Amino acid sequence: YHPAPLSEKTPTDTFVVEISALYKLPVNYSITSGDEKGYFIIHSSSGIVRTRKNLELEDFPVNFKVRATDSSNAAIFNEVEVKVEVFDENDFPPVFPSSLLEERLPENSPATQIVQLKAQDNDTGRNGFLTYGILNGHGLKFRINETTGVLYSTVPFDYEEEPTEYQVVVYAEDDGIPEKKRGYCTVVIKITD
Repeated sequence: YHPAPLSEKTPTDTFVVEISALYKLPVNYSITSGDEKGYFIIHSSSGIVRTRKNLELEDFPVNFKVRATDSSNAAIFNEVEVKVEVFDENDFPPVFPSSLLEERLPENSPATQIVQLKAQDNDTGRNGFLTYGILNGHGLKFRINETTGVLYSTVPFDYEEEPTEYQVVVYAEDDGIPEKKRGYCTVVIKITD
């Protein structure tokens, strides 16, 4: 048996799987080994396995054995293995060290690196894997490397002809399950004369 993976936040007494032995007489179900930490409980006559306590992600996957025993003769039994996996919930959004940064960019600079942005995410695995993007690129005058978080200008700016300040809103997005989470940072770019 390999039931659907459970969330690390699964409440106690949640249905996990129903074990069913084909036998002409009633059987008693029991967990015989593999669940040393006591995460699961099985109903002796229905074969329904439920959670017994909060699941600790680092203890999984858990492989345990369920035994079906003839209710009138304990020498007659069979065992089956159950594998239960637990997935990490996306608990945390990415966070930038500061939500507002100010950078200077001399006019007439060729396309250039402006600043390296780095967000932190306290989740593990996919839930902590970040990609970067720009919410407003001001007509593609700015771009960000989605892997490294480096923000670039893509054109030279003229101090006399154009705005002397741009607010670029950058986001970091995790690859979370069941939903992705984002953190934001506004980079104020001042064009200098």
